Amino acid sequence: MGTRRDVRFVSSGVKLPCADAAPAPAPAPTLLSAALPFARIGRAIDGVVRHVARSLPRLPVARAETGAGAAAAPIALPRRQKDGGGGGGGEERVLISEVAVRGKDGEPLERPELEAAAAAALRACRPNAALTVREVQEDVHRVVESGLFRSCMPVAVDTRDGIRLVFEVEPNQDFHGLVCEGANMLPSKFLEDAFHDRHGKIINIRHLDQVIKSVNGWYQERGLTGLVSYAEILSGGILRLQVSEAEVNNINIRFLDRRTGEPTVGKTQPETILRHLTTKKGQAYNRAQVKRDVETILTMGIMEDVTIIPQPVGDSNKVDLVMNLVERPSGGFSAGGGISSGITNGPLSGLIGSFAYSHRNVFGRNKKLNLSLERGQIDSIFRLNYTDPWIDGDNKRTSRTIMVQNSRTPGTLIHGGDHPDHGPITIGRVTAGIEYSRPFRPKWSGTLGLIFQHAGARDDKGNPIIRDFYNSQLTASGNAYDDTLLAKLESVYTDSGDRSSTMFVFNIEQGLPILPEWLSFNRVTARLRQGYEIGPARLLLSASGGHVEGNFSPHEAFAIGGTNSVRGYEEGAVGSGRSYAVGSGEVSCRMFGPLEGVVFGDYGSDLSSGPKVPGDPAGARGKPGSGYGYGVGVRVDSPLGPLRLEYAFNDKQARRFHFGVGYRN
Repeated sequence: MGTRRDVRFVSSGVKLPCADAAPAPAPAPTLLSAALPFARIGRAIDGVVRHVARSLPRLPVARAETGAGAAAAPIALPRRQKDGGGGGGGEERVLISEVAVRGKDGEPLERPELEAAAAAALRACRPNAALTVREVQEDVHRVVESGLFRSCMPVAVDTRDGIRLVFEVEPNQDFHGLVCEGANMLPSKFLEDAFHDRHGKIINIRHLDQVIKSVNGWYQERGLTGLVSYAEILSGGILRLQVSEAEVNNINIRFLDRRTGEPTVGKTQPETILRHLTTKKGQAYNRAQVKRDVETILTMGIMEDVTIIPQPVGDSNKVDLVMNLVERPSGGFSAGGGISSGITNGPLSGLIGSFAYSHRNVFGRNKKLNLSLERGQIDSIFRLNYTDPWIDGDNKRTSRTIMVQNSRTPGTLIHGGDHPDHGPITIGRVTAGIEYSRPFRPKWSGTLGLIFQHAGARDDKGNPIIRDFYNSQLTASGNAYDDTLLAKLESVYTDSGDRSSTMFVFNIEQGLPILPEWLSFNRVTARLRQGYEIGPARLLLSASGGHVEGNFSPHEAFAIGGTNSVRGYEEGAVGSGRSYAVGSGEVSCRMFGPLEGVVFGDYGSDLSSGPKVPGDPAGARGKPGSGYGYGVGVRVDSPLGPLRLEYAFNDKQARRFHFGVGYRN
């Protein structure tokens, strides 16, 4: 076939019938002759029914003349009881001697296969059969519904051999092209593929009916509101399809009171909501897309309930979307608790309490302000975070976080150890920085930041110190404090929030020696977690590692051992080094209710890098540098996350309880 474009799409205005506020899915089209306005076919069938009803009960038959003066006379039809009538009213039957299929003009059809197709559609009408009007009518319908003929008319003729029943049929035109109007979203290739082998062949209404069903199904599968609303056969064998697609007209925001449900004045700026919607004015109305938009607004954290209701606009194919929003309280105080990983005395790592104030919708623009204070036996952390989840004027969904932090944490991970003459060491840090984050590929996100840190060690009286009781240095510069300006780059991949999913985190930090006394080093870390469902059990494998090169503070070395590292050891008891690698595997299974049992094994090593840390704090404390642990535990779901209680053994045959909140890093 030559290069012919038999499918043509025309964008034009279409009209949808009025719909309810919440439109139901488009109904599946029925048989084409009933569902679409093929007026000529419908009129032909109705005419046939009337013709058959008039002719067969008292059928006037033209007789062949056998002599002069012979006249045509009506045939007296014998009456028979209707089959299965059980004494009810009967139907007249006419004995038919011959059944034939001819063209509209009474001549044989040019295509024998069409005559055979019409004859095959006949069920009741057979030679030497006594027929009723109903049976002839049903066969007329079968011929038309075969999809190949636009009309069918039964004609009875009296012959010497008896009554001859002729079905005069008019075939459909040959297919020579398609015009599809209003299908702005439907790919042209979809219909091209449906009709690519039909050119020059007779138009089959059944095939067209299947195409219409597939078009309607294409819209329904994608959550779109669209369907074929009209179809007809034009002269020259051209098919015309009219597609109606719903279009979004306006998006209106309405705030509702949390208690009464009545309309009220909202605190959130409307443009803050609208910019998060992927549904825009002038786009096709997509139910699945609207549902995703509802979920997106809920994840902003400032709405308690979100609903979107479509409303038709007059007689057009457009709909207005009314978004009903119920706002959450914008801010408030909270208190909580947690576990410190830096206190190693006793079976528990140490409890800390927290107090915080948060405002989740500053200026009505979804900006977040958080102030928190955490206090433990030794720990104290004050944080101030201001986050803009989506910077104004940015189309990449870039967020910005400004943070200031003043913390005091135990230095026992690196510089711990029992000594009768010295108390515990704490590390004080004052940190300020800014970070920018954005998604750059599906399931991938990235963070770029600049952070300044002023850090040093203090004794139990709060006095600055530069060496510990093993005479290991505590700062890289030899001063009471080390100053560092860090450039940070982080990339995160996660395929879902489920624990049986994949997560990968890669982080690079570079110390920038803007001033001569500022530290210069490069630190690279990576974490990988992969979960598998194995019947009722779940296997979780995780690995992490890192390396630091350059002049860095000893307390910034990688600490190995503890609740989130190698269980069976105290925090940091395996070693501390410039490099590290930790692997873990665990199998968990639901026991009953929220209780879950787990079996685990961990291994960690400093990769012989402990002596390369300034002052060699691990060597001074006799840490092995590598070790493994294994054990069992239980977990209970809670509002704070899983509560973990684990009992572990290490390779030194020591045993230890571990308690944690949340999943392992």
